[in-house]
Amino acid sequence: MQLALEIKSLKDRNNQRKADDYSDENLPATFQPFEHRPTFHAFSLLHIQMFISLTLFGCGSLRGASRSMEICFSQLNIDQPAPSWQAGRFWLLRIGLYKLTRTKEIADDWIWIVDHTVKLGREKCLAIFGVRRSQLPEAEAYIFHQDLEPIELAPVQKSNGNIVYEQLTKAIEKTGVPCQIVADLGPDVKAGIERFCRVHPQTRYIYDIKHKAAALLKKELGGDDGWQEYAKACAAASKKLQQTELAHLAPPQQRAKARYMNIEPLVQWGGKMLTLLEAMPVIGEELGLDAGRVEQKLGWLRQCQTRLGEWTDLMATVKSVEDYVKFVGIYNDCHIELEKNPLYSPKSVQAKAVNDQLMTFVKEQALKAEEGEWLLGSSEIIESAFGKLKSLEHEQAKGGFTGMLLSLSACVGTISREMIEEALQAIPTQKLLDWIKENIPVSVQSSRKKVSEAIKNEEQKWSQPLAPCYG
Repeated sequence: MQLALEIKSLKDRNNQRKADDYSDENLPATFQPFEHRPTFHAFSLLHIQMFISLTLFGCGSLRGASRSMEICFSQLNIDQPAPSWQAGRFWLLRIGLYKLTRTKEIADDWIWIVDHTVKLGREKCLAIFGVRRSQLPEAEAYIFHQDLEPIELAPVQKSNGNIVYEQLTKAIEKTGVPCQIVADLGPDVKAGIERFCRVHPQTRYIYDIKHKAAALLKKELGGDDGWQEYAKACAAASKKLQQTELAHLAPPQQRAKARYMNIEPLVQWGGKMLTLLEAMPVIGEELGLDAGRVEQKLGWLRQCQTRLGEWTDLMATVKSVEDYVKFVGIYNDCHIELEKNPLYSPKSVQAKAVNDQLMTFVKEQALKAEEGEWLLGSSEIIESAFGKLKSLEHEQAKGGFTGMLLSLSACVGTISREMIEEALQAIPTQKLLDWIKENIPVSVQSSRKKVSEAIKNEEQKWSQPLAPCYG
Protein backbone atom coordinates (compact mmCIF):
# COMPACT_ATOMS: atom_id res chain seq x y z
CA MET A 1 0.00 0.00 0.00
CA GLN A 2 2.85 2.39 0.90
CA LEU A 3 4.52 1.85 -2.46
CA ALA A 4 1.22 2.48 -4.27
CA LEU A 5 0.88 5.80 -2.41
CA GLU A 6 4.43 6.75 -3.37
CA ILE A 7 3.70 6.00 -7.04
CA LYS A 8 0.56 8.14 -6.84
CA SER A 9 2.57 10.95 -5.24
CA LEU A 10 5.12 10.79 -8.08
CA LYS A 11 2.32 10.91 -10.65
CA ASP A 12 0.78 13.93 -8.93
CA ARG A 13 4.12 15.75 -8.79
CA ASN A 14 4.80 15.05 -12.45
CA ASN A 15 1.32 16.27 -13.40
CA GLN A 16 1.99 19.46 -11.43
CA ARG A 17 5.33 19.84 -13.23
CA LYS A 18 3.54 19.56 -16.55
CA ALA A 19 0.92 22.10 -15.45
CA ASP A 20 3.59 24.52 -14.23
CA ASP A 21 5.33 24.42 -17.62
CA TYR A 22 2.16 25.79 -19.21
CA SER A 23 1.02 28.11 -16.42
CA ASP A 24 -0.03 31.67 -17.18
CA GLU A 25 3.22 33.17 -15.97
CA ASN A 26 5.19 31.08 -18.48
CA LEU A 27 2.96 31.93 -21.44
CA PRO A 28 3.28 35.08 -23.55
CA ALA A 29 0.88 37.92 -22.92
CA THR A 30 -2.05 37.40 -25.30
CA PHE A 31 -2.27 41.00 -26.40
CA GLN A 32 1.42 41.91 -26.39
CA PRO A 33 2.13 44.16 -29.38
CA PHE A 34 3.20 42.28 -32.49
CA GLU A 35 6.21 44.49 -33.01
CA HIS A 36 9.47 42.59 -32.63
CA ARG A 37 10.27 40.74 -35.87
CA PRO A 38 13.23 38.51 -36.64
CA THR A 39 15.52 39.86 -39.35
CA PHE A 40 14.08 39.50 -42.85
CA HIS A 41 10.71 38.26 -41.49
CA ALA A 42 7.33 39.79 -42.17
CA PHE A 43 5.77 38.24 -39.05
CA SER A 44 6.62 38.97 -35.44
CA LEU A 45 8.06 36.52 -32.93
CA LEU A 46 4.67 36.42 -31.25
CA HIS A 47 3.05 35.36 -34.53
CA ILE A 48 5.61 32.59 -34.88
CA GLN A 49 5.34 31.42 -31.28
CA MET A 50 1.55 31.30 -31.48
CA PHE A 51 1.68 29.23 -34.67
CA ILE A 52 4.27 26.79 -33.27
CA SER A 53 2.36 26.44 -29.98
CA LEU A 54 -0.92 25.72 -31.75
CA THR A 55 0.79 23.09 -33.87
CA LEU A 56 2.89 21.32 -31.24
CA PHE A 57 0.92 21.81 -28.03
CA GLY A 58 -2.57 22.38 -29.39
CA CYS A 59 -2.38 19.12 -31.38
CA GLY A 60 -3.43 21.00 -34.51
CA SER A 61 -2.45 20.63 -38.14
CA LEU A 62 -0.44 23.24 -40.01
CA ARG A 63 -3.52 24.41 -41.87
CA GLY A 64 -5.53 24.28 -38.66
CA ALA A 65 -3.02 26.48 -36.83
CA SER A 66 -3.15 29.08 -39.61
CA ARG A 67 -6.94 29.08 -39.64
CA SER A 68 -7.15 29.19 -35.82
CA MET A 69 -4.97 32.31 -35.72
CA GLU A 70 -7.10 33.94 -38.41
CA ILE A 71 -10.29 33.24 -36.44
CA CYS A 72 -8.72 34.35 -33.17
CA PHE A 73 -7.55 37.69 -34.61
CA SER A 74 -10.93 38.26 -36.21
CA GLN A 75 -12.98 37.51 -33.09
CA LEU A 76 -10.74 39.61 -30.83
CA ASN A 77 -10.55 42.49 -33.33
CA ILE A 78 -6.78 42.24 -33.53
CA ASP A 79 -5.60 43.91 -36.70
CA GLN A 80 -2.96 41.34 -37.62
CA PRO A 81 -2.60 38.97 -40.58
CA ALA A 82 -2.48 35.22 -39.98
CA PRO A 83 0.55 33.37 -41.41
CA SER A 84 0.01 30.77 -44.09
CA TRP A 85 0.52 27.12 -43.28
CA GLN A 86 3.46 27.02 -45.72
CA ALA A 87 5.26 29.75 -43.77
CA GLY A 88 4.49 27.95 -40.53
CA ARG A 89 5.89 24.71 -41.91
CA PHE A 90 9.22 26.35 -42.67
CA TRP A 91 9.33 27.88 -39.17
CA LEU A 92 8.62 24.50 -37.60
CA LEU A 93 11.30 22.69 -39.60
CA ARG A 94 13.91 25.39 -39.06
CA ILE A 95 13.32 25.19 -35.31
CA GLY A 96 13.57 21.39 -35.51
CA LEU A 97 16.88 21.54 -37.37
CA TYR A 98 18.20 24.13 -34.91
CA LYS A 99 17.38 21.93 -31.92
CA LEU A 100 18.92 18.93 -33.64
CA THR A 101 22.19 20.63 -34.60
CA ARG A 102 22.77 23.08 -31.75
CA THR A 103 25.73 22.38 -29.47
CA LYS A 104 25.08 19.98 -26.62
CA GLU A 105 27.17 19.85 -23.46
CA ILE A 106 29.61 16.96 -23.39
CA ALA A 107 28.95 15.04 -20.17
CA ASP A 108 29.01 11.52 -18.74
CA ASP A 109 25.42 11.53 -17.43
CA TRP A 110 23.52 11.56 -20.71
CA ILE A 111 20.73 9.00 -21.04
CA TRP A 112 19.88 8.10 -24.64
CA ILE A 113 16.44 6.88 -25.67
CA VAL A 114 16.71 5.10 -29.01
CA ASP A 115 14.16 3.69 -31.44
CA HIS A 116 13.33 3.32 -35.12
CA THR A 117 10.37 4.97 -36.77
CA VAL A 118 9.36 3.33 -40.05
CA LYS A 119 7.41 4.36 -43.13
CA LEU A 120 5.86 2.78 -46.16
CA GLY A 121 8.69 1.28 -48.20
CA ARG A 122 12.18 0.40 -46.99
CA GLU A 123 12.98 3.60 -45.11
CA LYS A 124 13.77 3.67 -41.41
CA CYS A 125 14.90 6.52 -39.24
CA LEU A 126 16.93 6.00 -36.08
CA ALA A 127 15.90 8.63 -33.55
CA ILE A 128 18.10 9.34 -30.54
CA PHE A 129 16.72 11.58 -27.80
CA GLY A 130 18.74 12.49 -24.75
CA VAL A 131 18.18 13.70 -21.22
CA ARG A 132 20.76 14.63 -18.57
CA ARG A 133 20.31 12.71 -15.34
CA SER A 134 21.63 15.69 -13.37
CA GLN A 135 18.89 17.90 -14.80
CA LEU A 136 16.01 15.68 -13.69
CA PRO A 137 14.33 15.85 -10.26
CA GLU A 138 15.71 13.47 -7.68
CA ALA A 139 14.02 10.08 -7.31
CA GLU A 140 11.86 10.55 -10.42
CA ALA A 141 12.16 8.45 -13.55
CA TYR A 142 9.24 9.88 -15.50
CA ILE A 143 10.06 12.43 -18.18
CA PHE A 144 8.12 14.71 -20.50
CA HIS A 145 8.74 15.95 -24.04
CA GLN A 146 10.16 19.21 -22.70
CA ASP A 147 12.86 17.27 -20.76
CA LEU A 148 14.34 15.80 -23.95
CA GLU A 149 17.03 17.00 -26.32
CA PRO A 150 17.13 15.66 -29.90
CA ILE A 151 20.53 14.09 -30.52
CA GLU A 152 20.23 12.36 -33.90
CA LEU A 153 17.75 11.73 -36.70
CA ALA A 154 19.28 9.32 -39.18
CA PRO A 155 17.03 8.20 -42.07
CA VAL A 156 18.35 5.20 -43.99
CA GLN A 157 16.99 2.82 -46.62
CA LYS A 158 18.76 -0.15 -45.05
CA SER A 159 19.50 -0.86 -41.41
CA ASN A 160 21.40 -3.55 -39.55
CA GLY A 161 23.46 -3.86 -36.38
CA ASN A 162 26.60 -2.38 -37.95
CA ILE A 163 24.72 0.64 -39.31
CA VAL A 164 23.05 1.29 -35.93
CA TYR A 165 26.46 1.00 -34.22
CA GLU A 166 27.91 3.58 -36.61
CA GLN A 167 24.96 5.91 -35.99
CA LEU A 168 25.40 5.61 -32.23
CA THR A 169 29.15 6.16 -32.49
CA LYS A 170 28.58 9.31 -34.53
CA ALA A 171 26.24 10.65 -31.83
CA ILE A 172 29.09 10.52 -29.29
CA GLU A 173 30.51 13.63 -30.95
CA LYS A 174 27.49 15.58 -29.70
CA THR A 175 27.09 14.42 -26.08
CA GLY A 176 29.97 12.17 -25.18
CA VAL A 177 29.50 8.51 -24.25
CA PRO A 178 26.10 8.06 -22.52
CA CYS A 179 25.76 6.39 -19.15
CA GLN A 180 22.66 4.54 -20.31
CA ILE A 181 20.70 3.62 -23.44
CA VAL A 182 17.01 2.66 -23.26
CA ALA A 183 15.51 0.87 -26.26
CA ASP A 184 13.52 -2.16 -27.38
CA LEU A 185 14.94 -5.41 -28.74
CA GLY A 186 14.51 -4.80 -32.45
CA PRO A 187 17.15 -7.02 -34.10
CA ASP A 188 19.18 -4.22 -35.69
CA VAL A 189 18.82 -1.86 -32.70
CA LYS A 190 19.74 -4.62 -30.23
CA ALA A 191 22.78 -5.73 -32.21
CA GLY A 192 24.02 -2.17 -32.68
CA ILE A 193 23.58 -1.20 -29.02
CA GLU A 194 25.19 -4.39 -27.69
CA ARG A 195 28.24 -3.79 -29.90
CA PHE A 196 28.34 -0.16 -28.71
CA CYS A 197 28.23 -1.28 -25.06
CA ARG A 198 31.08 -3.74 -25.62
CA VAL A 199 33.22 -0.88 -26.90
CA HIS A 200 31.95 1.48 -24.16
CA PRO A 201 31.39 -0.68 -21.03
CA GLN A 202 30.36 2.37 -18.97
CA THR A 203 27.09 2.43 -20.96
CA ARG A 204 24.22 0.29 -19.63
CA TYR A 205 21.60 -1.06 -22.05
CA ILE A 206 18.13 -1.20 -20.49
CA TYR A 207 15.27 -2.97 -22.24
CA ASP A 208 12.07 -0.89 -22.27
CA ILE A 209 9.56 -2.30 -19.77
CA LYS A 210 6.59 -1.71 -22.09
CA HIS A 211 8.09 -3.84 -24.86
CA LYS A 212 9.11 -6.52 -22.36
CA ALA A 213 5.56 -6.69 -20.99
CA ALA A 214 4.15 -6.85 -24.53
CA ALA A 215 6.52 -9.73 -25.36
CA LEU A 216 5.33 -11.67 -22.29
CA LEU A 217 1.68 -11.00 -23.14
CA LYS A 218 2.26 -12.20 -26.69
CA LYS A 219 3.83 -15.39 -25.32
CA GLU A 220 0.91 -15.96 -22.93
CA LEU A 221 -1.97 -14.94 -25.16
CA GLY A 222 -0.59 -15.71 -28.61
CA GLY A 223 -1.22 -19.41 -28.08
CA ASP A 224 -4.32 -18.97 -25.95
CA ASP A 225 -7.28 -20.18 -28.02
CA GLY A 226 -9.68 -18.43 -25.68
CA TRP A 227 -8.03 -15.06 -26.24
CA GLN A 228 -7.81 -15.53 -29.99
CA GLU A 229 -11.52 -16.38 -30.17
CA TYR A 230 -12.36 -13.37 -27.99
CA ALA A 231 -10.31 -10.99 -30.17
CA LYS A 232 -12.00 -12.32 -33.33
CA ALA A 233 -15.44 -12.02 -31.73
CA CYS A 234 -14.66 -8.38 -30.78
CA ALA A 235 -13.63 -7.60 -34.36
CA ALA A 236 -16.85 -9.19 -35.66
CA ALA A 237 -18.94 -7.31 -33.09
CA SER A 238 -17.38 -4.02 -34.15
CA LYS A 239 -18.47 -4.57 -37.76
CA LYS A 240 -21.99 -5.64 -36.74
CA LEU A 241 -22.53 -2.66 -34.42
CA GLN A 242 -20.92 0.21 -36.31
CA GLN A 243 -23.94 0.94 -38.52
CA THR A 244 -26.64 0.35 -35.90
CA GLU A 245 -28.25 2.24 -33.03
CA LEU A 246 -25.79 0.41 -30.74
CA ALA A 247 -22.69 1.81 -32.44
CA HIS A 248 -21.64 3.52 -29.20
CA LEU A 249 -21.31 0.09 -27.57
CA ALA A 250 -18.86 -1.23 -30.17
CA PRO A 251 -15.45 -2.48 -28.95
CA PRO A 252 -12.35 -0.35 -29.54
CA GLN A 253 -10.49 -0.78 -32.80
CA GLN A 254 -7.72 -3.35 -32.66
CA ARG A 255 -4.31 -2.33 -33.96
CA ALA A 256 -2.62 -4.56 -36.49
CA LYS A 257 0.86 -3.50 -35.33
CA ALA A 258 2.13 -3.89 -31.75
CA ARG A 259 -1.33 -5.10 -30.74
CA TYR A 260 -0.05 -6.79 -27.57
CA MET A 261 0.99 -3.35 -26.32
CA ASN A 262 -2.62 -2.18 -26.61
CA ILE A 263 -4.90 -4.99 -25.46
CA GLU A 264 -5.97 -3.45 -22.16
CA PRO A 265 -8.80 -1.38 -23.77
CA LEU A 266 -10.24 -4.55 -25.28
CA VAL A 267 -10.29 -6.28 -21.89
CA GLN A 268 -11.78 -3.22 -20.18
CA TRP A 269 -14.50 -3.01 -22.83
CA GLY A 270 -15.52 -6.61 -22.21
CA GLY A 271 -15.78 -6.01 -18.47
CA LYS A 272 -17.89 -2.87 -18.93
CA MET A 273 -20.26 -4.58 -21.35
CA LEU A 274 -20.77 -7.48 -18.95
CA THR A 275 -21.68 -4.96 -16.26
CA LEU A 276 -24.11 -3.33 -18.69
CA LEU A 277 -25.74 -6.66 -19.54
CA GLU A 278 -26.33 -7.39 -15.86
CA ALA A 279 -27.68 -3.89 -15.20
CA MET A 280 -29.99 -3.70 -18.25
CA PRO A 281 -33.21 -4.38 -16.26
CA VAL A 282 -32.38 -1.34 -14.09
CA ILE A 283 -30.75 1.19 -16.42
CA GLY A 284 -31.68 -0.02 -19.90
CA GLU A 285 -34.82 2.09 -20.23
CA GLU A 286 -33.07 5.16 -18.81
CA LEU A 287 -30.32 4.81 -21.43
CA GLY A 288 -32.80 4.23 -24.23
CA LEU A 289 -31.48 0.75 -24.94
CA ASP A 290 -33.53 -2.19 -26.13
CA ALA A 291 -32.65 -5.06 -23.78
CA GLY A 292 -33.36 -7.66 -26.46
CA ARG A 293 -31.10 -5.98 -29.01
CA VAL A 294 -28.27 -5.57 -26.52
CA GLU A 295 -28.55 -9.21 -25.52
CA GLN A 296 -28.64 -10.28 -29.17
CA LYS A 297 -25.48 -8.34 -30.05
CA LEU A 298 -23.44 -8.68 -26.86
CA GLY A 299 -24.85 -11.72 -25.07
CA TRP A 300 -21.90 -13.80 -26.30
CA LEU A 301 -19.73 -12.01 -23.73
CA ARG A 302 -21.36 -14.03 -20.93
CA GLN A 303 -19.44 -17.06 -22.13
CA CYS A 304 -16.18 -15.10 -21.68
CA GLN A 305 -16.93 -13.89 -18.14
CA THR A 306 -14.47 -16.18 -16.34
CA ARG A 307 -11.67 -15.58 -18.81
CA LEU A 308 -12.29 -11.83 -18.81
CA GLY A 309 -11.75 -11.89 -15.05
CA GLU A 310 -8.44 -13.68 -15.59
CA TRP A 311 -7.36 -11.26 -18.32
CA THR A 312 -8.32 -8.27 -16.16
CA ASP A 313 -6.12 -9.72 -13.42
CA LEU A 314 -3.32 -10.19 -15.94
CA MET A 315 -3.59 -6.60 -17.22
CA ALA A 316 -3.56 -5.18 -13.68
CA THR A 317 -0.46 -7.22 -12.86
CA VAL A 318 1.41 -6.01 -15.93
CA LYS A 319 0.35 -2.39 -15.47
CA SER A 320 1.46 -2.33 -11.83
CA VAL A 321 5.01 -3.37 -12.75
CA GLU A 322 5.05 -1.01 -15.75
CA ASP A 323 3.99 1.91 -13.54
CA TYR A 324 6.64 1.08 -10.95
CA VAL A 325 9.47 0.99 -13.48
CA LYS A 326 8.13 4.03 -15.36
CA PHE A 327 7.76 6.29 -12.32
CA VAL A 328 10.41 4.95 -9.93
CA GLY A 329 13.01 3.52 -12.30
CA ILE A 330 15.52 0.70 -11.96
CA TYR A 331 17.93 0.53 -9.00
CA ASN A 332 19.72 -2.02 -6.82
CA ASP A 333 17.33 -4.56 -5.30
CA CYS A 334 14.26 -2.70 -6.58
CA HIS A 335 12.65 -6.08 -7.25
CA ILE A 336 12.79 -6.81 -3.51
CA GLU A 337 10.90 -3.60 -2.74
CA LEU A 338 8.36 -4.45 -5.41
CA GLU A 339 7.88 -7.98 -4.07
CA LYS A 340 7.52 -6.83 -0.45
CA ASN A 341 5.12 -3.99 -1.26
CA PRO A 342 3.44 -4.88 -4.55
CA LEU A 343 1.20 -2.35 -6.23
CA TYR A 344 -1.09 -5.24 -7.14
CA SER A 345 -1.18 -8.90 -6.10
CA PRO A 346 -2.06 -11.29 -8.96
CA LYS A 347 -4.72 -13.93 -8.33
CA SER A 348 -4.95 -16.15 -11.42
CA VAL A 349 -2.36 -18.74 -12.38
CA GLN A 350 -1.66 -16.91 -15.64
CA ALA A 351 -1.14 -13.54 -13.94
CA LYS A 352 1.15 -15.06 -11.29
CA ALA A 353 3.28 -16.67 -13.98
CA VAL A 354 3.67 -13.37 -15.84
CA ASN A 355 4.36 -11.54 -12.58
CA ASP A 356 7.20 -13.98 -11.76
CA GLN A 357 8.73 -13.40 -15.18
CA LEU A 358 8.47 -9.62 -14.76
CA MET A 359 10.13 -9.83 -11.33
CA THR A 360 12.98 -11.84 -12.86
CA PHE A 361 13.33 -9.24 -15.60
CA VAL A 362 13.39 -6.32 -13.14
CA LYS A 363 15.99 -8.15 -11.04
CA GLU A 364 18.22 -8.68 -14.10
CA GLN A 365 17.94 -5.03 -15.08
CA ALA A 366 18.67 -3.89 -11.51
CA LEU A 367 22.01 -5.70 -11.57
CA LYS A 368 23.17 -3.15 -14.17
CA ALA A 369 22.75 -0.24 -11.73
CA GLU A 370 25.59 0.87 -9.47
CA GLU A 371 25.14 1.41 -5.75
CA GLY A 372 22.88 4.40 -5.12
CA GLU A 373 22.12 4.86 -8.83
CA TRP A 374 18.79 4.58 -10.58
CA LEU A 375 18.30 3.90 -14.27
CA LEU A 376 15.54 4.93 -16.65
CA GLY A 377 13.40 1.90 -17.42
CA SER A 378 10.95 3.13 -20.06
CA SER A 379 11.29 4.51 -23.58
CA GLU A 380 7.57 5.29 -23.78
CA ILE A 381 8.30 9.00 -24.28
CA ILE A 382 9.85 8.39 -27.71
CA GLU A 383 6.77 6.44 -28.82
CA SER A 384 4.70 9.46 -27.78
CA ALA A 385 6.91 11.75 -29.90
CA PHE A 386 6.47 9.42 -32.90
CA GLY A 387 2.72 9.68 -32.40
CA LYS A 388 2.91 13.47 -32.51
CA LEU A 389 4.96 13.27 -35.73
CA LYS A 390 2.32 11.06 -37.36
CA SER A 391 -0.38 13.47 -36.26
CA LEU A 392 1.44 16.36 -37.92
CA GLU A 393 2.12 14.40 -41.10
CA HIS A 394 -1.45 13.10 -41.51
CA GLU A 395 -1.65 11.32 -44.89
CA GLN A 396 2.01 12.07 -45.61
CA ALA A 397 2.87 9.42 -43.01
CA LYS A 398 1.90 6.78 -45.59
CA GLY A 399 4.24 8.06 -48.28
CA GLY A 400 7.71 7.82 -46.77
CA PHE A 401 9.87 10.38 -45.02
CA THR A 402 9.69 14.06 -45.92
CA GLY A 403 11.18 17.19 -44.42
CA MET A 404 8.44 16.97 -41.78
CA LEU A 405 10.74 14.48 -40.03
CA LEU A 406 12.40 17.53 -38.45
CA SER A 407 9.17 18.31 -36.61
CA LEU A 408 10.09 15.29 -34.46
CA SER A 409 12.98 17.25 -32.97
CA ALA A 410 10.89 20.43 -32.82
CA CYS A 411 8.28 18.77 -30.60
CA VAL A 412 10.74 17.95 -27.80
CA GLY A 413 12.51 20.39 -25.53
CA THR A 414 11.14 23.79 -24.64
CA ILE A 415 9.85 26.54 -26.91
CA SER A 416 10.55 30.17 -25.99
CA ARG A 417 10.51 33.38 -27.97
CA GLU A 418 14.26 33.79 -27.47
CA MET A 419 14.94 30.26 -28.74
CA ILE A 420 12.74 30.84 -31.80
CA GLU A 421 14.69 33.98 -32.68
CA GLU A 422 18.01 32.15 -32.28
CA ALA A 423 16.75 29.27 -34.44
CA LEU A 424 15.58 31.49 -37.30
CA GLN A 425 18.88 33.38 -37.28
CA ALA A 426 21.00 30.21 -37.14
CA ILE A 427 19.01 28.20 -39.72
CA PRO A 428 18.22 30.12 -42.92
CA THR A 429 15.79 28.49 -45.33
CA GLN A 430 18.55 27.41 -47.70
CA LYS A 431 20.36 25.54 -44.93
CA LEU A 432 17.11 23.71 -44.17
CA LEU A 433 16.61 22.76 -47.83
CA ASP A 434 20.23 21.54 -48.06
CA TRP A 435 19.74 19.29 -45.00
CA ILE A 436 16.55 17.82 -46.43
CA LYS A 437 18.20 17.17 -49.80
CA GLU A 438 21.19 15.51 -48.15
CA ASN A 439 19.38 13.42 -45.54
CA ILE A 440 15.85 12.59 -46.70
CA PRO A 441 15.61 9.69 -49.17
CA VAL A 442 13.19 9.79 -52.09
CA SER A 443 9.77 9.08 -50.61
CA VAL A 444 7.18 6.60 -51.89
CA GLN A 445 4.94 9.56 -52.73
CA SER A 446 7.71 11.22 -54.78
CA SER A 447 8.38 8.00 -56.67
CA ARG A 448 4.66 7.55 -57.27
CA LYS A 449 4.47 11.10 -58.64
CA LYS A 450 7.37 10.46 -61.05
CA VAL A 451 5.73 7.28 -62.35
CA SER A 452 2.41 9.11 -62.83
CA GLU A 453 4.12 11.90 -64.77
CA ALA A 454 5.96 9.42 -66.98
CA ILE A 455 2.73 7.52 -67.72
CA LYS A 456 0.95 10.78 -68.48
CA ASN A 457 3.67 11.79 -70.94
CA GLU A 458 3.43 8.43 -72.69
CA GLU A 459 -0.36 8.71 -72.87
CA GLN A 460 -0.02 12.12 -74.46
CA LYS A 461 2.31 10.69 -77.09
CA TRP A 462 -0.13 7.91 -77.96
CA SER A 463 -3.04 10.32 -78.10
CA GLN A 464 -1.37 12.49 -80.77
CA PRO A 465 -2.79 11.94 -84.30
CA LEU A 466 -0.64 9.86 -86.62
CA ALA A 467 1.16 11.65 -89.45
CA PRO A 468 -0.52 11.12 -92.85
CA CYS A 469 0.98 8.43 -94.98
CA TYR A 470 1.30 9.02 -98.74
CA GLY A 471 1.70 6.10 -101.07
